[in-house]
Amino acid sequence: MHEQRDRLLRELEEKLRYTFRERTLLDQALTHRSFVHENRNPNWENNERMEFLGDAVLDFCISDMLVKSHKHFTEGQLSKLRASLVNERSLSVVAGMIGLGDYVRLGKGEESSGGKAKVSILSDTLEAVVAAIYLDGGFQGLTEWFQAFFMPLLERNPDRFHHADYKTALQQVSQKKFRDIPTYTLTGESGPDHHKLFEVRLTTGTIISQGTGRTKKEAEQEAARKALARIKDGQGESPEE
Repeated sequence: MHEQRDRLLRELEEKLRYTFRERTLLDQALTHRSFVHENRNPNWENNERMEFLGDAVLDFCISDMLVKSHKHFTEGQLSKLRASLVNERSLSVVAGMIGLGDYVRLGKGEESSGGKAKVSILSDTLEAVVAAIYLDGGFQGLTEWFQAFFMPLLERNPDRFHHADYKTALQQVSQKKFRDIPTYTLTGESGPDHHKLFEVRLTTGTIISQGTGRTKKEAEQEAARKALARIKDGQGESPEE
């Protein structure tokens, strides 16, 4: 391993608050398939298998944490809360806390298109890092790391995760208040293919909102978030009012 790369990995270990016995595991967790494809070095392996493992391990850790910290929640409530924590956006928040994008190895094409800031790449890489910690230190090492990064995030802003899926939350509110299901319409696209901005118009009951995002789903979530805020502020009337 090159001295500069080793220095970067040690720097990331400090941010992770975890020291690897086998630092090559961390290096692999940070290696995107685009980097391996462009360099074609037989000694390099991408992080996709580690993502697979990390996803399963993270799911278990979060389930264990929620069962212990939310003792009065039903199975359905626990499932929704877990889903709000184990999604691309929430995982990318944790990745951003440690500046994970600065350490990911990407191919030149992927890097030039802003890959180090992509939510999908950050969340996938975090899952791979979780797998690396698990493989290196077992569940004991992973539990200590998990408690340090995920528990404060949940405790600091629990409402954010309860309503991270704004579309689902809005649909439930809309059906009850308006007896209606929200309608999303794509109203515009702008920017180059690798950095598009989508605009979506939402209507439900008497509420109309607009959302923008780098993907259609992101724009829809933003529109749903605004609609929920308007309903909360007392805008819109139900058929019974």
